[in-house]
Amino acid sequence: MDGVPRVPEQRRPGSPAEPAALRFSVLGPVRAWRGDEPVNTGSPQQRALLTALLLREGRTATAAELIDALWGEEPPQQALAAVRTYASRLRKVLDPGVLVSESGGYAVRGLGEGALDLAVAQERAAQAEKARNTGDLCHAREVLGRALSLWDGETLAGVPGPYAEAQRVRLEEWRLQLLESRLDMDLDQGCHAEAVSELTALTAAHPLRERLRELLMLALYRSGRQAEALAVYADTRRLLADELGVDPRPDLQELQQRILRADPGLAEPSTPSAEPAAALVRPAQLPATVPDFTGRASFVRELGEVLASASGSEGRVMAVSALAGIGGVGKTTLAVHMAHEARSAFPDGQLYVDLQGTGPRAAEPETVLGSFLRALGTADSAIPDSLEERAALYRSVLDGRKVLVLLDNARDAAQVRPLLPGTAGCAALVTSRVRMVDLAGAHLVDLDVMAPDEALTLFTKIVGEERVASERKAALDVVAACGFLPLAIRIAASRLAARRTWTVSVLAAKLADERRRLDELQAGDLAVKATFELGYGQLEPAQARAFRLLGLADGPDISLAAASAVLDLPPEDTEDLLESLVDTSLLESAAPGRYRFHDLVRLYARACAERDEHPPSEREAALSRLLDFYLATAAGVYAIERPGDRLVDDLEPTEYPGLRFANGSAALDWLYSEASPLLACVRQATEAGRLRRGVDLLWAAKDLTESGANSHQYETTARAMCDATQAAGDARAEGRARTTLTNVLLVYGRIQQAGEEARRAMELAVSVGDATAVSWVANDRGLICLHQGHYSEGETFFNQAIEGHRAAGNRLGEAVTLANLSRAYLELGSVSRAVDIAQHSLALHSELGRPMRRASAHFALGLALAKANRHAEALSQFVDAQGIFTEHRQRLWVGNTHFRMAEVHLSAARPAQAAQHAEQALALGCVGGDRMRGNVVALLGRALSELEQADRAKACWQDALNLYEQCGAVEAAGVRALLNGTPTA
Repeated sequence: MDGVPRVPEQRRPGSPAEPAALRFSVLGPVRAWRGDEPVNTGSPQQRALLTALLLREGRTATAAELIDALWGEEPPQQALAAVRTYASRLRKVLDPGVLVSESGGYAVRGLGEGALDLAVAQERAAQAEKARNTGDLCHAREVLGRALSLWDGETLAGVPGPYAEAQRVRLEEWRLQLLESRLDMDLDQGCHAEAVSELTALTAAHPLRERLRELLMLALYRSGRQAEALAVYADTRRLLADELGVDPRPDLQELQQRILRADPGLAEPSTPSAEPAAALVRPAQLPATVPDFTGRASFVRELGEVLASASGSEGRVMAVSALAGIGGVGKTTLAVHMAHEARSAFPDGQLYVDLQGTGPRAAEPETVLGSFLRALGTADSAIPDSLEERAALYRSVLDGRKVLVLLDNARDAAQVRPLLPGTAGCAALVTSRVRMVDLAGAHLVDLDVMAPDEALTLFTKIVGEERVASERKAALDVVAACGFLPLAIRIAASRLAARRTWTVSVLAAKLADERRRLDELQAGDLAVKATFELGYGQLEPAQARAFRLLGLADGPDISLAAASAVLDLPPEDTEDLLESLVDTSLLESAAPGRYRFHDLVRLYARACAERDEHPPSEREAALSRLLDFYLATAAGVYAIERPGDRLVDDLEPTEYPGLRFANGSAALDWLYSEASPLLACVRQATEAGRLRRGVDLLWAAKDLTESGANSHQYETTARAMCDATQAAGDARAEGRARTTLTNVLLVYGRIQQAGEEARRAMELAVSVGDATAVSWVANDRGLICLHQGHYSEGETFFNQAIEGHRAAGNRLGEAVTLANLSRAYLELGSVSRAVDIAQHSLALHSELGRPMRRASAHFALGLALAKANRHAEALSQFVDAQGIFTEHRQRLWVGNTHFRMAEVHLSAARPAQAAQHAEQALALGCVGGDRMRGNVVALLGRALSELEQADRAKACWQDALNLYEQCGAVEAAGVRALLNGTPTA
């Protein structure tokens, strides 16, 4: 088919086929396997060479072509030598004859059928096109879906060089073409309602792709959402005019006209496929089971009976088995094995999550529910905010389905309860180090260490019968030294299997050294640490230091740049050390440039740091450097986003430098990607020498709350820092910590709590003369007054903040507070003055240059103009604000702007547009707490009422009333009047 990328020729394997053939993937990270075993493809530059050869179609690439592919116009002086080195290293890890040298160049040849994922995708795409041409749309859609499933993230992820970049663009374009083709068939098959969610996400990711917009309009129209379909066209026309200065293409214009006249030809196909229109998403998230699973026969029978009770004809409600035991006893291995054994009894899917219960930050149930709902096919826009709502939706989605849920490494029953299916036909397997006696209805299983014969069988399966048979006593000594703990046995046996020159007696002698294992092998987790000691003892000094110090940092993972700060080494040296630790299995590569410890290995690394790091002060110094790195980098992001804001001059000084960014987009990318480890670093900063820097880091990262992302984690961290600063008696740090907590409470719409924190923050800031905090807290207190209806008091606070900002030369702070002051004047009835103040704020923002904060001025001016009934001007301001908020990923404010635009449209007698914007605000799932959500839903009801959708309007008002009553909002009375049919102003 046209446009399909070409790939190397694939030869059919000979007879017999090789049992462990090479295979490669490029539709994601570039990886290689021999059979099921990963093949180390080396450094990023080495992978770039492999990529260039894989995509060369078997032709020879000259050295000059490869140099150009890897480095472009500026190759290093030793480029040719480097290419030869990379090729030599690849040849050593690939099969003989695969990488060949020819005429001074190289080629990849002789790959087996299906050896490259791109070749498989090409073949499936061709099959889909053939099936479509013959009218078999069901088969075409299924095959095309399997082709698209081969993509695993960004194509050629992490591969450097101009050639890889060009191929990345080409293959991404082809993927989008395949997606469009599959979505087109979805609509031909009558699956328009299901296609809307996916098309909405795709058009957001590729806003200038008109074919996706066309498909979205058609899907919305066939779903009975004509106004939204036309709104897609309006958005497209405005975007194309703004970005490219062109009109939509003729096909899109024609579709808009056909929708306007309700062309019967646009109706859904009269003969849809017999295939279910709403095919269930069937997740298959189970980790791979181990091929050498051993023993546990009684537990297998016991758990099998419990799982059968859920899947039988009279399905038991919430069949739950909770496996408990010490770390390394094999809880996860047994649970995964049983889950695979029972897969056929749960045809609607299997869900899996590591709850990280043994780590410093266990997984939050609401976060896990969000990922489960997405895996079950729920659109992001349909996932609610609160834990209770997510749990309820999760149970509803599972109703009538047979799904197995594996909850691994749980902290306690409270973490598990919201994640249980709670419906007949479903079952849950839970693993934890504690017995969950308070988990109602659970079948408790206490997993102990293996019996000696089982332990020896496991050891023999890994090492091999031949090596163990002649040294049975030594083998028994090994498993006894491992405490019969499965993880310890597996690590020891795997190490022996990888060293053919060792005998079993050699390993037994090493484990017999009590200096290396006595304490660790006495009981519990100590048995696992003994096996880690085997690997740790093999490390070079620099590797061992890196292992120890990196284990000190909290957080789910760590970036290369942050690790460089911990180790106080250049990034190149750090990467070499970290990759060498990955090779020893003491560290995991979470993604290119990111690394993580297994939770038990992290605990062991920390124990090593306490025992071996000299001088001991280096541990504190490493964490101090990490905190400096995050603070310096976050301050840089803050400065880019807020030019003219003097807060960055008043943060605690740092000695270790941070990253620098070329633009605001890259800066925000860093902030959001580092959110979890950054906040973990803040929570660790409770020592006297780091406390103030930790609080200032939290303040500098406040965009994490305003974006609506990470708000819960941010709030938890802010509360922890309030407690720590109060305990330390540091009034300055406590005042700033309570300022950050005030910010996030305002985001959540918890106004009373925000007011209490703001008052305390003000008292503390005044007591220590922290002028920066005083000014910003005064602004927050003004906002709180606006929410509470105390407009004159709010005006006083805003003026206090403006005076403080002006005294400090903080022009951005002045501009931001002026925008808020405009809103106070608006509520006090001084509309013209509110317009003037907002225009002054906008002028100040424009002088400062960075548009992000300018959006608040556009927003405030839009409010004032709307109050003055200057609707067109108000909408123009809101459109400008929304564009900026969207660009800077401020989801909370995008939702608020949609709400305000809905208000303007309703005032201008345009209820359809008002309803559209209200729906978009709700779809974002982040508008600022229950009261604000109630405002949006109530306004939607008014718009629907004017559109003569009386029943739906009443439903909206009832929802709004429930929200208002939950938070004690005064607006409840007005909605009650609407429900009673009483006219309201």
